[in-house]
Amino acid sequence: MNAPQNITPARELKLHQIRVGRMSLRVARWPGPKTRTPILLFNGIGGNFELLDPFVQALGDVEVISFDMPGIGGSSAPPYPYRMSTIARLAVHVLKKMGHERADALGISWGGAAAQQFAHSAPSRCRRLVLCATMAGSPIAWPASPGVLWKLLSPTRYLKPGYMEQHAGRLYGGRFRWDKQLARDYASRIKKPSRAGYLLQLNAITGWTSALWLWRLRQPTLILAGSDDPICPPLNGHILAKLIPNSRLEVLDEGHLFVVAQPHIAAARVRAFLDGEHVGASPQATQKPWSAAMHADGPGATS
Repeated sequence: MNAPQNITPARELKLHQIRVGRMSLRVARWPGPKTRTPILLFNGIGGNFELLDPFVQALGDVEVISFDMPGIGGSSAPPYPYRMSTIARLAVHVLKKMGHERADALGISWGGAAAQQFAHSAPSRCRRLVLCATMAGSPIAWPASPGVLWKLLSPTRYLKPGYMEQHAGRLYGGRFRWDKQLARDYASRIKKPSRAGYLLQLNAITGWTSALWLWRLRQPTLILAGSDDPICPPLNGHILAKLIPNSRLEVLDEGHLFVVAQPHIAAARVRAFLDGEHVGASPQATQKPWSAAMHADGPGATS
């Protein structure tokens, strides 16, 4: 039997353990050409960077740098509570340790708040900004339902065997509602966070808001939202697009974790934006019908 053709080999992952003050951070680097700006990737609450590997693989040859938040994955617990501004400072240290002065920031969910903070706190280090399934924080964010919020207050979905598969559809929406294998694959990449680390992430974003300074961001910004997102309803994407001057919004017919459920579709949107010379205006909603999205994700998928 002939070997399969045109299979893209998995990207090399290099792990680093770096010290920043009293903390030890586990950093991932997927190498890429030095001629292009790397992506600094901020993950969601409680998530280790392995959870986003399918998305990183789909991004192609661009260098991607990510790190586990304090107390999450392979990073040590912080000696004290921190705020989102602390994460922005840690990101600057990580970026410099990896040999870069500047990056394109990409944040997902909780990580979208961290990416906003990074772009605001260190504007000279952020070329472009990509915000996925995220919000501007209180008091203008449109919240999830009480039942979903209650589940997010605990790291149980990362700690209890079988919990992710059972509740992923209700939590994340989209393809997770019917694709049990997707939920199993996602759960298989989990590195259990410490309860303290998870609670400190919750504490960091409690009361946080970007509403007071989003209008000052000058980075070209792509906002991606899922039309079936129980955690971050798509109205939040419209709010961000109204407040960030040089931004555009694209709504995908997916759930909260569209970067995991449809990595090639999401990656194609991100690469097109980061590689483009102009941002400009675009339609406020760009949806892919469920009938196409269900089977569109593969090596040859396009946006």
